[in-house]
Amino acid sequence: MATPMLHGERDPTTASLELPMQAGVMAIGGKACPVHTPGSEDAKRGLRKAMARHRDYVKISVPPAKANRLPAEWCKTLVAFFYAAFNLVLTTVVITVVHERVPAKESSPPLPDKFFDYIDRVKWAFTVTEVNGMVLVSIWTIQLFFHKYKSIAGRRFFFLIGTLYLYRCVTMYITTLPVPGMHMTCAPKLHGDSQAKMQRVLQLITGGGLSITGSHLMCGDFLYSGHTVMLTLTYLFIKEYSPKSFWWYHLMCWLLSAVGIVCILVAHEHYSVDVVVAYFITSRLFWWYHTMANLQTLKCSPNNYLTHTWWNPVFNFFERNVQTPVPCSYCWPITWPPACLVNPCEKYSMVQSTREE
Repeated sequence: MATPMLHGERDPTTASLELPMQAGVMAIGGKACPVHTPGSEDAKRGLRKAMARHRDYVKISVPPAKANRLPAEWCKTLVAFFYAAFNLVLTTVVITVVHERVPAKESSPPLPDKFFDYIDRVKWAFTVTEVNGMVLVSIWTIQLFFHKYKSIAGRRFFFLIGTLYLYRCVTMYITTLPVPGMHMTCAPKLHGDSQAKMQRVLQLITGGGLSITGSHLMCGDFLYSGHTVMLTLTYLFIKEYSPKSFWWYHLMCWLLSAVGIVCILVAHEHYSVDVVVAYFITSRLFWWYHTMANLQTLKCSPNNYLTHTWWNPVFNFFERNVQTPVPCSYCWPITWPPACLVNPCEKYSMVQSTREE
């Protein structure tokens, strides 16, 4: 039978629980857990009251520093520009070399082409192609000039145009096609005159490789079409780096590009296969590059087979620090007044006035 406890005595279990509580901790499951005592709350309340009485400070909220996710890196853009310029000059040299190997149209007539079988040649059609190409290049240049991230978009354009013309050098050199029409007039062959060949290269460069400037009188640059490359690539860049809501702007540029490409065939200046291959290579290379650039997970994914391309190390060099898709942001490219003329003390005027009060 249980003996009743005497008055003034405590249960040992209760006593063991109260001892940790007095020390500011409570034992739960063998672990000591801190308990907020009234004394600590009073100390915090007293500290806040003291700070409220002595307001001799200025509180400035400084946002946390954020890394630039879209760095300009103009040096990389300059490298891409020289890469494109080198391949464009190389293209003119290859055209001059291939021109000497083009068979005479009397001995090697044009190859059969289904488009030519149904559509007769229109003389002025190729002029429309070159005018449309110059308009699209001008539109893209102006758009790039006002783009906030022009350095990133510019080096992507230079790299892709350089790579496409490098591919074109290879296809032109390994396979020389006869002229696509009997109407074509090719410049006479030089047969080893190196000085005259250099003059033709310079003439082709200064004239922009256009027939309307009278600089392109050589034959052999058929597979694939350089005009199709420019018409397709400029349209893709215009659409990619402009607001999606500008549907009328995209439609106008698409019509300029599409009409220019069709007029190449209507003028019988290229075989149909030249245009098809040029469009396929240009569009796929543009889409592959921008897919890898806009999806960060693909840059380091072991299952991304696009990393096996030969230009992947160059891609990593250009896009390593670009950590987000490039937004369609535009700004005035020239800031005025310059930062060196702005008085930096104006930024702290409110702080100074607060201290004076």
